[in-house]
This record gives sequence, structure tokens and C-alpha cells, in this order.
Amino acid sequence: MKIKRLHEWEVCYTEAVVIQRDLRDKLVLENARNFRVRKIAGADISYSRDDDLFFAAVVVLDSETLEVIDRSFSSGRVSFPYIPGLLTFREGPVLLEAFEKLKTRIDAVMFDGQGIAHPRRMGLASHMGLFLGVPTLGCAKKKLVGDFKEPGIQRGCCSELMHQGESVGAVLRTKTGVKPVFVSPGHKMGLRSAIDLTLACCSGYRIPEPTRQAHLLVNRLRVGHGR
Repeated sequence: MKIKRLHEWEVCYTEAVVIQRDLRDKLVLENARNFRVRKIAGADISYSRDDDLFFAAVVVLDSETLEVIDRSFSSGRVSFPYIPGLLTFREGPVLLEAFEKLKTRIDAVMFDGQGIAHPRRMGLASHMGLFLGVPTLGCAKKKLVGDFKEPGIQRGCCSELMHQGESVGAVLRTKTGVKPVFVSPGHKMGLRSAIDLTLACCSGYRIPEPTRQAHLLVNRLRVGHGR
């Protein structure tokens, strides 16, 4: 997979914030005219419990059957501190290495993280979307910013996630009676499509299959490394 090179990764906190603010204007938050997703990738990260090694996994699924058709992974050493709102500078490089190894052309990517539901509207899904050049969305288990009203308990119920007077995502019930997830557009995708795609990729679990399968794979890699 061809990756755009937008900036260097070895930066300080101030430089990272400036980069995020500069990139924000490059985001496209609507669908392309020919928007159609047949091959959707899920991406996730897992950290070693014993050292500074961490792992990235990307799993590609057929969006209609939810069958896995490709997978790739990479590993690296943590070189950027954990700072809320700057996760991409910590995890971005190893994720991009995994994407470069894919043999399948993908139509969209779902990240276990935020899209524009971020203080500077530049969460992991948005930032990675600019590098990858494909539609992306974030589907997080917890919110980073914003306020919302609890959605109904039935699958498919959702409510707006608001931050500073702006709609930045949706709080979506993917399974009746379980905690909702936080969905936000990343790049080249509108909110309605992000919601619909998330629901279409759910198969009896709270977490959609693309990120669930990536989570399973990356944890197997981490556990296998420790043996």
C-alpha cells in the first residue's frame, strides 16, 4: 500500500500540536461521489507488558461477508511519550509499517480510536487517513472529548457527540443493552456513513469485526512474542 509522507515523526510536544492544527484543514468530511466499501481494514495496537516493544496489526475483511481476506503486522519500540491527544505520534509509524505490507487494496479503514472527536479534530483515524489517502473512521470504546445524551438501549440507537458547539461524532449502540461505542469520521467520510458502516460490520459483538479481528491478531502477536 502506498503511503503519503506528510511530516517527520521525531518531534516535540509543541511541534506535534502545530502539525495537527496545520493538517486539520486538509480533512475531507464527506463521502466521495463514488463511495463504496467492499474491503474494509481494521487496525489496532498492543503494548508489551515487559518492555518498550509494541505491535500493530491490520486485518482486511470483505464488508458483506465479514470474512478475513488479508492481514499484516509490524512491531517497534515506543519513542514518543503517552500524551492524550497525541496518540498518532506514538503509534502512527508502526501502524504505517503494517499498512505498507498489505497485499490487498482497501476501500476504508476503521481504527480503534478517534477521528475528529478530538481537541484539535485530528485523532488517530483522521491523521492516519491523510497518510493513507483512503476513507477512515474512528470507533472508540471511550470518549476523548464531548458531551452527549445516552442513546436508547436498542441496537442502532445513537446520539450526537458534541464538543464546543460542534457535532464531532455519534454515541452508537451496536448491541442491545450493552455500552455504546464512540464513532467519528476520520477522513473522506461523513458521519452518517461512519455510523452505517460501523453497524454493518457488527456481528453479535459490541466491537465491529474489523477492529475486533485486528485486536485479536495483535494480542496473539504480543503473547507469542513473550513466550
